[in-house]
Amino acid sequence: MFVRALSLRDFRSWEHAELELSPGRTVFLGSNGNGKTNLLEAIGYLATLGSHRVATEAPLIRTGTERARIGATVVNLGRELRIDVELNQGSANRAQINRSPVRRTREILGILQTVLFAPEDLALVRGDPGERRRFMDELCTTRLPRLAAVRSDYDRVLRQRSALLKTAGRQARSKADLSTLDVWDGHLAAHASVLLAQRLRLVHDLAPYLAQSYASIAPESRPASIAYRSAALPPEFSDPARPPRPEDPEELEAILLRELAAARPKELERGVCLIGPHRDELDLILGDSPAKGFASHGESWSFALALRLGAFELLRATGAEPVLLLDDVFAELDRRRRAALAAVAADAEQVLITAAVPEDVPAELAAVPLRVETAGGPDGRVSRILAEHPAVGGERRHDHAIPSAIEREGDPVTDSTEPQAPEPSTGEGHRIAIHRPGPLQ
Repeated sequence: MFVRALSLRDFRSWEHAELELSPGRTVFLGSNGNGKTNLLEAIGYLATLGSHRVATEAPLIRTGTERARIGATVVNLGRELRIDVELNQGSANRAQINRSPVRRTREILGILQTVLFAPEDLALVRGDPGERRRFMDELCTTRLPRLAAVRSDYDRVLRQRSALLKTAGRQARSKADLSTLDVWDGHLAAHASVLLAQRLRLVHDLAPYLAQSYASIAPESRPASIAYRSAALPPEFSDPARPPRPEDPEELEAILLRELAAARPKELERGVCLIGPHRDELDLILGDSPAKGFASHGESWSFALALRLGAFELLRATGAEPVLLLDDVFAELDRRRRAALAAVAADAEQVLITAAVPEDVPAELAAVPLRVETAGGPDGRVSRILAEHPAVGGERRHDHAIPSAIEREGDPVTDSTEPQAPEPSTGEGHRIAIHRPGPLQ
């Protein structure tokens, strides 16, 4: 699997860009704040419908504009698909597959698969449980795209049930009718059981890849392992060696219904939902100790990297090889961790890297460099690309500017598949094409 083309319109610092890519390794070079991470963020958004940097979508839309558009042409086992997403201020987002609108944006999930490693991943080890739940759910959805609908339904039911608990809790002394709460218990358990079954399956499948990746990164350290922890489940479900079973969803649903009934007095008293996947945790363990609070800074980095490399190897072993996105991470790693990451990157079908300087990228990767910088525009500073040749580590022959920002004119934006200006080549399979796409229909 690889991304053959990426297009951006009013996404973050990019006013407009049309970039062709190829298999192999490409590195976007530039100082901090020039917009190179935004390129990887856009690709990651198409794969997960979320950003690894922010929780909301408002920052993704360039200041002064009402919408952002991201598009990519993805090649998977010789089949080519085009996906587009439009992010809108104050209205629903829209998506297309092969230029045809889809009812829900989540229908594009699964077409592009990525694994992204970024400095923010240290929060996987040192952050709150929500970071690790998000890691599990995004990886589960990558493996099973239809799980996105289950997650959406679960979140909706959780909000409704939580609101009812607050209302019913205030009326409990007057013996308010709680029959409606029984209905919501059933909905919550039904959706939660499916999500839980997939999380447990993921932990079982990921555990050996995580252990192997950590051992290769830090062979002198204690062994790394993971386990799922839920107050609602019997202890045997926390054992990652327990194989998943077809009857798990039904068994989990029955367990959750019993636990919800038992927890109801406390839930009414506190006005919150105390049972469900939103309360669970992925335990990261070094030897016999939890990584959070006990791991050194180096061990925390190793564990975060092992989680991402383990996810990459798991996806590669069970389906199409994902695109590997490495966001400014080589500078954060010591020699051994750089070597372990470079070994995986050297064998991947497509790797997209960001770095401040060429020296941050291991020379053995022989990555094709593209320099990213910012320049003034009518609506503020916008990003653009300079091409560099040859691959990082060799002698630079030349570089030249490639316009990725378009001067705004008075005429309306119209759809066009024809280039409106010559398309300057960057070499090595990369180019910028300039045209004016309109909003998704």
